[in-house]
Amino acid sequence: MNHEILKQVIYDQHEIIKNFTIVPREYGFDLNANYVVIGLRRAGKSTLLYKIVHDLIAQGTDWNQIIYINFEDERLSEFTVNDFNDILSVQAELSEKKGWFFLDEIQNIDGWEKFARRLADSKEHVFITGSNAKMLSSEIENRLGGRYLTKYVTPYNFREYLTAKNVDFSDKAILATKDSGKIKREMETYFYFGGFPENLEYKDKREYVSSIYQKILLGDIAARNNIRNNTGLRLLIKKIAESVKDEVSYSKLHNILKTIGVNISKDVVIDYIGYAQQSFLIFAIRNYFSKFVDKETTPKYYFNDNGLLNLFLSKEEPKLLENLVAITLWNKYKDNLYYLKGKNLDVDFFVEETGQAIQVAYSVVNISNDRETKSLIEAAKTVKDAKRFIIITWEEEKELTIDGVKIEIIPLWKWLLISPMIEKNSI
Repeated sequence: MNHEILKQVIYDQHEIIKNFTIVPREYGFDLNANYVVIGLRRAGKSTLLYKIVHDLIAQGTDWNQIIYINFEDERLSEFTVNDFNDILSVQAELSEKKGWFFLDEIQNIDGWEKFARRLADSKEHVFITGSNAKMLSSEIENRLGGRYLTKYVTPYNFREYLTAKNVDFSDKAILATKDSGKIKREMETYFYFGGFPENLEYKDKREYVSSIYQKILLGDIAARNNIRNNTGLRLLIKKIAESVKDEVSYSKLHNILKTIGVNISKDVVIDYIGYAQQSFLIFAIRNYFSKFVDKETTPKYYFNDNGLLNLFLSKEEPKLLENLVAITLWNKYKDNLYYLKGKNLDVDFFVEETGQAIQVAYSVVNISNDRETKSLIEAAKTVKDAKRFIIITWEEEKELTIDGVKIEIIPLWKWLLISPMIEKNSI
């Protein structure tokens, strides 16, 4: 690898970082540890690394110690695993002090894990980002040998979104008429267009989200996995979007595609869904009561950002509402999150760790006699770990007790602000 090109990439990245405005986020890093930072494309992984760089410089680190390389830079298009050692050579040329290595979208280089392990073994400071869940696989973790901590990064949650928009969401603001009105106004945009950080700068927000979706679909999924049937892939993702809120099996999706003339096998459907999950486009939640095989094959799928789901929907606010609740819960609880489906029981979300049983309803009218309430009461009787019962709506708020079960009805905007933080913002 030409060292001058590497230096040019590093110096140009320094200028980008120097001029970048950092919005505080709810993530913390231990600078004594090495990290693999993963998540959806354009979710803000690089910005978190920029924040670390800013903090290091403020603490006295020299810019020549900062070795930040973005492997999506076209100047590195010929970079291979054999060129990794040149990064160490360039770092030694730039500074006699110990370097800080920031390797962005490193999954583009096959064999990167060995270099990452060598850096850690050499007691270097290393931060790695990637947009593919394969970086979380047991095989990769074994190769890294426990030398890295994993940090999962998402698009803005609603608190982070309001912070970026300079909107007050303190306890006082939530109660104040004018301030809460501002929060609700921002909720509208966030609800439909999601939390991609850069989207705040765009007037045509739908077009921006669409461009990200195309990059995920054609790049992170199709190109990376050598998919030739892009039409089948597109239609499968569309059908998953239309099935949000509902259980859907591989067989059902395969049959739906077959009826509209898409000739792909059930095994291919399974592969495509796996690729979509690996790219963080979608995630799955499973039935708490199901047998193991059903947990694996009949989940409910959700999209990792509301803006992405909204590309496929037309005036389907209930689906968007449930999807946003799913995102918030999934980002916090992951494998402790389920839905409850059984006899006389249909609860949208159940958090095993906290005992929360949560229903989502855009509006509640005859509250004492609807599906949401009846299922929560049944859950209180039959699910021993269920302790708290909530209905999340678009704007209604009240508290009631039915058959001895206390049910909290909370509007979405308020629930998003009071739901547990992912992490405190620290370095």
